[in-house]
Amino acid sequence: MEIGISTFGEIPVRAGSGHATHAAKRIEELIAEAELADRMGLDVYALGEHHRPDYVVSSPEVVLAAIAAKTNKIKLSSAVTVLSSADPVRVFQNFATLDLISKGRAEIMAGRGSFIESFPLFGYDLDDYNELFSEKLALLIQINENEVVRSTGHHRSGIPGLGIYPRPIQAKIPIWIAVGGTPASVIRAGKLGLPLTIAILGGNPAHFTQLTNLYRKAAAEAGHNADTMQLAINQHMYIADTSEQAADEFWPVYSQLMNKVGKERGWSPITREQYEYMRAPGGSLLVGSATEVAQKIIEEYGYFGNTRFLAQTIAGDIPHEKLMHSIELFATQTAPMVRAAVSK
Repeated sequence: MEIGISTFGEIPVRAGSGHATHAAKRIEELIAEAELADRMGLDVYALGEHHRPDYVVSSPEVVLAAIAAKTNKIKLSSAVTVLSSADPVRVFQNFATLDLISKGRAEIMAGRGSFIESFPLFGYDLDDYNELFSEKLALLIQINENEVVRSTGHHRSGIPGLGIYPRPIQAKIPIWIAVGGTPASVIRAGKLGLPLTIAILGGNPAHFTQLTNLYRKAAAEAGHNADTMQLAINQHMYIADTSEQAADEFWPVYSQLMNKVGKERGWSPITREQYEYMRAPGGSLLVGSATEVAQKIIEEYGYFGNTRFLAQTIAGDIPHEKLMHSIELFATQTAPMVRAAVSK
């Protein structure tokens, strides 16, 4: 199993991404996190794309290129690229350039995103949500597989047999599909034979086997080998030296984030009791000691048979040295336990 880190690059709302000094510091921290993950032997580092004041990364491939220059082995992915509101030609060109800089370590994780700000920002209609993603994904796949592209489109003008450059070092850039819990998206990934990332950010992880079963069934029905399909699980993670320390340090950050998003979406405020339930055995939160987190990942591997696991960090107001310590514990203690268990 590949094991890595994903992050959205949060910055305090009180500063905002327009506060250049603070934003620069957060970018510097993200590069340091990736360097640590690479040095400690993790397999993947992934950055999410957002267009909000509370996230600093609107162009994952640019930040990943800076990381590529300072790392050696770790794979570099978006988490996600909001493909519905992006131009597939530019997405491919940017990640092909990242692949050249990193000498073959670039990946694209395509999705429709957690938020909708990019649609009006780039002039798209939310009523076209599904059509946009389907059309642009098809074009991105075509570009990835062919140097010269001829295409027609409804939401984007066609390409009349033109070459798309530069080409990556890899024969093809790995394109993953990222989903939250939509069965139709899971089935689409299976039919296309594309790797799938499922974000488990709430609920009982065991229930997500319905989605993984759908994915493999769709893949098999489309003629793909379901046994070789790549599957990643993504969950929130924070590790400290003790379970209690992790719980107490992460609670203010997690509750602030969830209540902010919840207010926008009409959810009830999260309580400490709910939080503790989520981080207990069988819950979706990986918050505790290195051993507790490893046990959860291993148990979930029994459900999913996943080939990759991504631990999503949330910075918030946690001092960066503590977040770095969490990543180090994950890499040096949790990851070896997981690898030993799943390799048996």
